[in-house]
Amino acid sequence: MTSRALVLVTGDDIHHDLLSAASVFQQLGIEAGFATRRGMGLNRFVEPRAETADADVYLLYTAGGPFPAAQQRALADAVAGGKGIVAVHGANIMGMVDGALDPEWSAHFATLGNRYLSHGPGHHEGRHTIEIVADHPITRGVTDFELFDEYYEFELADDDVQILAQRHRADGVVIPVLYTREVGAGRVVYLALGHDMRAWGEPSFRTLARQSVQWAGEAR
Repeated sequence: MTSRALVLVTGDDIHHDLLSAASVFQQLGIEAGFATRRGMGLNRFVEPRAETADADVYLLYTAGGPFPAAQQRALADAVAGGKGIVAVHGANIMGMVDGALDPEWSAHFATLGNRYLSHGPGHHEGRHTIEIVADHPITRGVTDFELFDEYYEFELADDDVQILAQRHRADGVVIPVLYTREVGAGRVVYLALGHDMRAWGEPSFRTLARQSVQWAGEAR
């Protein structure tokens, strides 16, 4: 049976090119061997239509925007039942109240395993080295590499993650950029890299994205 991926974009942050991302990641899903469709919006997991229900893995390139709690819980249930998520870059942007996580986002936080905090100190983007720190199907064939990208720092929901790649801030602090986790029978990947075309065109980034889809999509 053909494996299926669904690339989903949504958001209200004008600094992310959602339309180009949809095309780029659809192509990467196809290169990964998945019949890959693309769609807009996350209001689709409660009583899902076929294109959502039939997907084995969801690739999320989102930048804020609405994600109702009921939809979050439905996605969480789908992942626990065996579906996969590959969340790229701003897919960890969640609602906040007085600097803390908005409780309405708690289900997605628990499933994805992290939430965006900031770009960190100094410049918000630049050229930096990505260090591969674990042998895993996602990192197969990838060695340390450099790319120009936007910096992301985040808070983990728990310690139940396997960190596959990291970077060093200018002050020496180590920041994870790629991890996996398992939620029930499902698999989750978070890849902090991939702000725009400058990263999307890098061969090592593309390999990590393709192999993330393959790994997460094998959850069943």
